[in-house]
Amino acid sequence: MPAEKRPHINDQVDPNKRTRPDPITIAKERAAKLAADFQARAAARAAKEADAAQTVPSNGASTAAAGSLSKLEAMKARLRAIAPSAGAGAAPPPKQEEERVNPYFDPKAAGPDRSRAPRHLQFNEQGKYTEQGSKLRAQQRLEEIKKTLALQARRAGLDENTERGFLVQAPPEVEWWDEALLTEKTYACMDDPAKVKLDGQDTVITLYVQHPSHLKAPQDQRLIITKPMHLTPKEMAKKRRVRRAEELKEEQAKIRLGLVPPPPPKVKRGNMMRVMGEKAIADPTAVEMMVEAQIAERHDTHVSANQERKLTKEQKHTKLEEQQQKDAQKALYMCVFKIDTLAFGKHRYQIDLNAKQHKLSGLTIFNPKMNLVIVEGGLHSIQKYKKLMTGRIKWSENGAPTDTQLEKQASDPSWMKSFDENGNLKDLSYNKCTLVFEGEVKQRAFRKWGSKMCETEGEAKFMLSRSKLDSLWALAQSTE
Repeated sequence: MPAEKRPHINDQVDPNKRTRPDPITIAKERAAKLAADFQARAAARAAKEADAAQTVPSNGASTAAAGSLSKLEAMKARLRAIAPSAGAGAAPPPKQEEERVNPYFDPKAAGPDRSRAPRHLQFNEQGKYTEQGSKLRAQQRLEEIKKTLALQARRAGLDENTERGFLVQAPPEVEWWDEALLTEKTYACMDDPAKVKLDGQDTVITLYVQHPSHLKAPQDQRLIITKPMHLTPKEMAKKRRVRRAEELKEEQAKIRLGLVPPPPPKVKRGNMMRVMGEKAIADPTAVEMMVEAQIAERHDTHVSANQERKLTKEQKHTKLEEQQQKDAQKALYMCVFKIDTLAFGKHRYQIDLNAKQHKLSGLTIFNPKMNLVIVEGGLHSIQKYKKLMTGRIKWSENGAPTDTQLEKQASDPSWMKSFDENGNLKDLSYNKCTLVFEGEVKQRAFRKWGSKMCETEGEAKFMLSRSKLDSLWALAQSTE
């Protein structure tokens, strides 16, 4: 007996579904139908030819009929040879009840049955593709949200590769004001009275009241100087008359008491004849020379007094530095400028010299893509420097450097030189200076004024991160 075929899960046919017939069986049935149809047509054709032979008896007709009969017999013989094989394909012979058993046949070595299982229809569940479309739309919305957040982070100055703007610092295990009251650095020990330092010698709680020192507000720490009241020109003239009258009365009192000799008469060209009297009539030339000498003496005294009151060069610098320090003590301000290129050496010289003259601290970053100038100082100095950067300097100007400048710029990269590769002056008509940021700051981020050449953006961000100002680079990039 042949081995039974084990049932397969795909063999369970749903009665409501139509089974798919075997293609081999269909082919065999079609071949049998074609053979039977061919036999019927051949027999009909032979019958027609026999009738035609009986109605027209002649030598030629008999010869044609004999030829056609011989051909018909040959075709029938071929059909008889084909018919058994077609019939065998259409209807297999009945199985014998007892088959011979081969003693040399090993069913284990034959392997599994590799016959192809019939394919059944598999219907998609309702809502399958709707759910896939919903997932795709949700993923697309998520990508748009990520792009929006990245754009906002870039505009705010945050680095795209870090999650610094989204991380929230975890709270401490114990707050600093409770550390002295607990033996362990956790609030879980509060249930145990032995671990809470409320009484004893090592506790911070005493019968004394602690008054903490008061901290001044940032605006109270500024230097505020009360300016005198401004007077009108008439008030100033009246005040001067009163002061001079009091000084004259005091001088006259000293003369009356003999403490001070009386001053010589003030002779001018207009009152010379009236003051000198007879002397002017007797010798007018000598009197005129004496009057001219007194006028020259009074002028020299006036000029020498002005020169004595005039400050020297060192005193001027000292006074200017004191004023700049007082200005910085009132409030600190910061300005950030973005410049496309600083290839012209005159621009670099003006930026550096004016910053030093105004006692500003900050940094200049040279980069091939853009240059950043950060300055901080008092309000007066910042306003002067802002006017210089935005108005006085002609950023589109370019010129040939001197021999000394060429020697200094020999080691500079090509983007820091005023000449291009062909030896021609670069066109700086596109160059401009943009104010990126301006505002008041609490304290200085730089101790002094300096400059740094950064070939890449990473170096520039690293230099700014040392002063916690790395967000200014992203802000300058987003500013047009």
